[in-house]
Amino acid sequence: MTWFRAASAAAATRCGRGFHSTALRPRSAAPAPRAVPLSRLSDSFLDGTSSVYLEELQRAWEADPSSVDESWDNFFRNFVAQASPSAGVSGQTIQESMQLLLLVRAYQVNGHMMAKLDPLGLDDRAVPEDLRLGLYGFTDADLDREFFLGVWRMSGFLSENRPVLTLREILSKLQQAYCGPIGYEYMHIPDRDKCNWLREKIETAKPRDYDKDRRLVMLDRLIWSTQFENFLATKWATAKRFGLEGGETLIPGMKEMFDRAADLGVENIVIGMPHRGRLNVLGNVVRKPLSQIFSEFTGGTRPVEGEDGLYTGTGDVKYHLGTSYDRPTRGGKRIHLSLVANPSHLEAVDPVVIGKTRAKQFYSNDADRTKNMGILIHGDGSFAGQGVVYETLHLSALPNYTTGGTIHIVVNNQVAFTTDPRAGRSSQYCTDVAKALNAPIFHVNGDDLEAVVRVCELAAEWRQTFHSDVVVDLICYRRFGHNEIDEPSFTQPKMYQVIKNHPSSLKLYEQKLLGSGDVSKEDVQRIHDKVNHILNEEFTKSKHYVPNKRDWLSAYWTGFKSPEQISRVRNTGVKPEILKRVGQAITTLPENFNPHRAVKKIFELRAAMIESGEGIDWAVAEALAFATLIVEGNHVRLSGQDVERGTFSHRHAVLHDQETGAKYCPLDHVAMNQSAELFTVSNSSLSEFAVLGFELGYSMENPNSLVLWEAQFGDFSNGAQVMFDQFLSSGEAKWLRQTGLVVLLPHGYDGQGPEHSSARLERFLQMSDDNPFVIPEMEPTLRKQIQECNWQVVNVTTPANYFHVLRRQIHREFRKPLIVTAPKNLLRHKDCKSNLSEFDDVEGHPGFDKQGTRFKRLIKDRNDHKQVEEGINRLILCSGKVYYELDEERKKSERSDVAICRVEQLCPFPYDLIQRELKRYPNAEIVWCQEEPMNMGAYSYISPRLYTATKALGRGSFEDIKYIGRAPSAATATGFLSVHVQEQSELVKKALQPEPIKFP
Repeated sequence: MTWFRAASAAAATRCGRGFHSTALRPRSAAPAPRAVPLSRLSDSFLDGTSSVYLEELQRAWEADPSSVDESWDNFFRNFVAQASPSAGVSGQTIQESMQLLLLVRAYQVNGHMMAKLDPLGLDDRAVPEDLRLGLYGFTDADLDREFFLGVWRMSGFLSENRPVLTLREILSKLQQAYCGPIGYEYMHIPDRDKCNWLREKIETAKPRDYDKDRRLVMLDRLIWSTQFENFLATKWATAKRFGLEGGETLIPGMKEMFDRAADLGVENIVIGMPHRGRLNVLGNVVRKPLSQIFSEFTGGTRPVEGEDGLYTGTGDVKYHLGTSYDRPTRGGKRIHLSLVANPSHLEAVDPVVIGKTRAKQFYSNDADRTKNMGILIHGDGSFAGQGVVYETLHLSALPNYTTGGTIHIVVNNQVAFTTDPRAGRSSQYCTDVAKALNAPIFHVNGDDLEAVVRVCELAAEWRQTFHSDVVVDLICYRRFGHNEIDEPSFTQPKMYQVIKNHPSSLKLYEQKLLGSGDVSKEDVQRIHDKVNHILNEEFTKSKHYVPNKRDWLSAYWTGFKSPEQISRVRNTGVKPEILKRVGQAITTLPENFNPHRAVKKIFELRAAMIESGEGIDWAVAEALAFATLIVEGNHVRLSGQDVERGTFSHRHAVLHDQETGAKYCPLDHVAMNQSAELFTVSNSSLSEFAVLGFELGYSMENPNSLVLWEAQFGDFSNGAQVMFDQFLSSGEAKWLRQTGLVVLLPHGYDGQGPEHSSARLERFLQMSDDNPFVIPEMEPTLRKQIQECNWQVVNVTTPANYFHVLRRQIHREFRKPLIVTAPKNLLRHKDCKSNLSEFDDVEGHPGFDKQGTRFKRLIKDRNDHKQVEEGINRLILCSGKVYYELDEERKKSERSDVAICRVEQLCPFPYDLIQRELKRYPNAEIVWCQEEPMNMGAYSYISPRLYTATKALGRGSFEDIKYIGRAPSAATATGFLSVHVQEQSELVKKALQPEPIKFP
């Protein structure tokens, strides 16, 4: 409220911080008011000092209107114009006017504290002092006095040309607007237009009334919501279903919200929600077949084995599953709804929904972000308690993450499992976290259906008008415990005594409509009978329900294979002329662009690499992979902390003009008429959990995209561990949803200490689901090893192989997550280079083998050994940068009897290539060498699989597989550089010692 900030600032200027000085400046020097933070506002404005100041300001205005701020000029003009002709307000002083304005503002700010929000009536909040009339100098004797309230540039009660009202009428209107079944919080929003828009909606002369037809629709929807839960409770009394009893108005509220959103142009809605009420939303909002839901209650039926293309996975409990549906709306439109599957980890799905929504906007060219919208449903305990909520909220206005606003609905049970709010949060409301984003918050009594509908529609209108987040806090209760077989009276006896005797929201709404005469008892009974008939029909059908082939592919995924269908292996080499052309594009800068001189030198060296075809480094290989995918029509998106430059100053995907600050991204200019977001590289907020979740959701929308998330250091990925455990490693098995997300985790032991060395490779390998004691079919034309595994884990050692593993993600008929332990010192290592001929598809070039040019799961010894080498007495298998140190030591020690092979793909394990090398070196001692401690790294994963491979060839026992590496450790690495150097030197020397390795 600018007038108030201006007045406060002027008073502060004259009277000091505490408004206690009475010193005045000369009349001619009336100050121009300035805005001050809301925290500086004080009730001192009501005392005698303020009135002296106001009178002085009025005198200055009377002498010269231009000597005061425009806000005061308008205020005095309005006051004088309106007050003069009316005898009723002739005694109204400026101070009374200010006090009235402060009273109105108090209701706008704190009226929600008096709102009737708790359906159980257990709310015992004290009335805020600033809502008491006496604070403003008024008494009961003033109630029937008339006052004028017009103020400059305000809407609602404070708008110009409002009629003169008595104080009693003013109070009545304020209480009707702000202290009814809806509590509004919006005065924290520092935008006058937004506040005025809301005032116009809230401070209307008469609250919105719904006609008979609309009320019948709402009643029908509430009966469906209520009867659905009652039906499940009757048929499966002891089953966990996390029902919506106590919050049934959520369903009609959501339906009305979606209808209003569709009227305003929304075509797609992506929904994320927890388990409470999920079955009701699935059945009544997203329209999952009721017979299918009922079938799942009886244990569900897996599709018949042997069906072509069968895709069943391990499945998940019924209240975690998702679905999608094209829903007709009340306004005659159709809207596509997607409910995203999610785990029990509350709020973890939030960023996934936002990422999927952003991807829908990209693929549908929804530049205004008005056709695709995200809806997140939360619990009160989790909205306040889970940090990922805050992380997700903070993505809302970031250019490469915004979705044009998300609607948040909090199903506020007023208890979290067994924890009371006073033990679950420090704030007044569970929604207070959203104030950090300046989101309006609408608290509503969940028993008042029409109030719920009103705020749900208002939320849709806000989102479509201002393209920012909004929160609906549906204050309800949980009629039963955390689940239906839980006993809530153990911990909330008083609350549940009240709930036991409390009528349902349906009963209350039926009584309201019957009392108003809008419906008859026969109307109500007719709807009940219809709903019960359909529920029983669907229940009968469920007994014979047989699932169709699993619906797991959206239109974009047509033609992609399930793990049960063989997918052919494709080559990933690129024509030399295309490599040259895109190579020139990504190394050429505009003539008038002024990069940093060091960056300019880097790009000159890159151009020379492309020109000569030699010495291609890691960054250029990555850029070539991105560029070649883009010219093939694929979308590429890379995000994470500092990815534009790269943590290690290696990528420089976005350059900054040193004189103008302008940015230039070479990868935006590799294809003709390239769209703005076809290549997206974006520094993210300092978040792992939410940003990885966002990119996961983004990657699931369309398979024709390479979506990558890079951790600043691999160690930091554990800030997103829930995403790896619950979504990325197991999402396909549980929910039949494929993703080709690439995760880049910088990893390598180079003396940077325990938090900058390890990507915790062992954790990803431990979560891999391939059987270590069974060698799968490895014949290239029959191999489904990667398809049947839950993800891929690689530790790549050459730029060319990195190029091919990225392109392999797209050039196949299925999608799997890819975990890359990305290098650090190899980014600039003198030997970690590739020739351009290793990237192309030309037969006879170094990368070309009998199948063509593609990713090498294992790189054989660099010495051109024959098919059988009996003179080699030690075969060292390793992965990652330690290879280069081993090779260097081998050169120094002139050990021609040692072969070193690099296992580039750790998971799934390349049994065929490992056995090829074992056959090549029949007399060799077998050694696994790694930098990491024994209880970390790949050793625990590799050893049983290596044993299985050797056993099949009759090559000894488990003890014959030797280990070289650091000893077991609690910390990933030492913090002492000297100790690191000693450890590294010892393990490398031990791997190449002349005498046999002793292990264990």
